[in-house]
Amino acid sequence: MKAVVYREKGDPVVLKLVDRDVPEPGPGEVRVRIRASGINPADLVMRSNPRWPLPFPELTPHYDGAGEIDAVGPGVGTFARGDRAWLFGAVTPRAAGTAQEFTVVPASSARPLPDDASFELGASLGIPALSAHRALTVAEDGPRRLAPGALEGWTVLVAGGAGAVGHAAVQLARWAGATVIATVSGPEKAALATAAGAHHVVNYREGDPATEIRTAAGGGVDLIVEVSVSENIELDLAVLEIGGTIAVYAGTGRELHLDVTRNIALDVRYQFFYLFRDAERLAAAADDVTAAVRDGAMGVGEEHGLPLLRFPLAETAAAHLAAENGVVGKVLLDLT
Repeated sequence: MKAVVYREKGDPVVLKLVDRDVPEPGPGEVRVRIRASGINPADLVMRSNPRWPLPFPELTPHYDGAGEIDAVGPGVGTFARGDRAWLFGAVTPRAAGTAQEFTVVPASSARPLPDDASFELGASLGIPALSAHRALTVAEDGPRRLAPGALEGWTVLVAGGAGAVGHAAVQLARWAGATVIATVSGPEKAALATAAGAHHVVNYREGDPATEIRTAAGGGVDLIVEVSVSENIELDLAVLEIGGTIAVYAGTGRELHLDVTRNIALDVRYQFFYLFRDAERLAAAADDVTAAVRDGAMGVGEEHGLPLLRFPLAETAAAHLAAENGVVGKVLLDLT
């Protein structure tokens, strides 16, 4: 089979296309014929950042993907050969990322992909959708699981509504019954956030975004899904309801300086989180995301607010470069 690997940190040129034996699933594992492989910022950091040492001498990248179950190992009762599945957390101690024709993962890292959901959608879930789910379920007085009605009466602000996590947060929050406001940097991204399902879209670079957001919310917002808290903190505090939550899933690495008195007066809860720390919570989130897909609440492609950029497996380096250059949309490897 064909696989992409790298053996050293560096630019996308370190990614090499090689031939490998098809792996065999062990107890509790499934082998998946990959049809689409999703690329996330975590994959780029894993490949390039010297502060993240390589966990194995050779690594096949990409945590997320989708395809068909090709074989099941002993003790697996949740899947059968031929089942469609989406994968998350696929970079395991066996170095089985999804940038290859076949991969082996624990059955717990796979979920059923409905027949009417594309492999491209399945490969776009993973880190973005699970991060969005976590951000939407960290409020002290909010739900721990998502389902229709779980966020009824809540107003959610999604910062960066045209990004992959922002896109998933808009769709999941809307599915769960929230009023969804998204911030964007321009008209092109505003169209994407609207297509994703945001009730209100605000360009944070124009006019008075705080007033626009508070007007759309009918007051303050209850929960903010935040991509860049260092840059957005003033706007966040200007629109947050007293007792509200700021859920931080990413950032630029800059320091965050807080006015203690102001934050006490607002009774603010900040929740920073690392997605893969809590396996039980991650599994529950994957179940909820699968339910949202089954309900038709999740979609990709420009008509759903997330353009797709497809590359063949042999052009994985070019795909990484496109993602690093900040292309708008989701970058995928197409292995069909």
